[in-house]
Amino acid sequence: MKNTILVVGSVALDSVETIHGSTSKALGGSAVHFSLSASQFSPVQIVGVVGQDFPDKYRGYLKRRNISLAGLEVMPGKTFHWVGKYDQDFKNATTIATELNVFEHFKPKLNGEHARCGVLFLANIDPDLQRKVLDQMGKPRLVACDTMNYWISLKKQSLLKLLRKVDMLFVNEEEARQLTGEYNLIKAARKIMKMGPRGIIVKRGDAGAMLFFKDNVLSVPAHPIERVVDPTGAGDTFAGGFMGYLAAAPDWKDFNVIRRAMACGTVMSSFSVEDFSTKRVGGISKKEIDARYHKYVGALRIK
Repeated sequence: MKNTILVVGSVALDSVETIHGSTSKALGGSAVHFSLSASQFSPVQIVGVVGQDFPDKYRGYLKRRNISLAGLEVMPGKTFHWVGKYDQDFKNATTIATELNVFEHFKPKLNGEHARCGVLFLANIDPDLQRKVLDQMGKPRLVACDTMNYWISLKKQSLLKLLRKVDMLFVNEEEARQLTGEYNLIKAARKIMKMGPRGIIVKRGDAGAMLFFKDNVLSVPAHPIERVVDPTGAGDTFAGGFMGYLAAAPDWKDFNVIRRAMACGTVMSSFSVEDFSTKRVGGISKKEIDARYHKYVGALRIK
């Protein structure tokens, strides 16, 4: 199972409003956006929790896309629900309501198959839980995690303990600066690598992303999109494409492989913003992905 990815994170229902319309209780959550993207490249298993209100149609939708839901626990109560609204340029999301519901009591439990997965992605959850998941794993060949400013402020010491044990960290610009006290992203990334991770991916929204791996620095632009509909989950979709590509590679530490993974993440996230919720990523074909990928890497001369 060295190429199978285990993702631990939120499975949610999202209600989102943008200038192009709105959606009510659509499929969302970090683990979902990640999995739909990663499953285009590698097998994926989800560990998460939902309430009794989680629609059967969403469960079937995920299963049809090569995603194992054996670790999706159902608890009495309602599923995590996020309500948000984006402004006209999509740079800022206003949170109208965050209803944690059963997710507030989420305690990830791994079975034997989960523990044997070769790749682990710890989506944005409490770093205490992230560390407990890692303690239940066997010997994954690649471990990556995501975090957010809330955990950096509230549980920085726990996060620092986690970072000693991971290979890759995903953060945005604000989080990299908050974690290190460095405004310059290059200085911030170098300081984070001294905390443990070999590689740092800094997500920069419509400005693209930056990769720091050992002595290498790579900046990639976002793929141009004519009509952005809903940016919810774009960062998790990027991580899914990136990690899915690395999981399928014999040697993920090869910098050329990581460069191509950056391109995969960028391409997958560009699809995700073209429609609400998971509609676009969940329905794309390999042919569409390959066509956009080759056009993108050709423009950047990534081999």
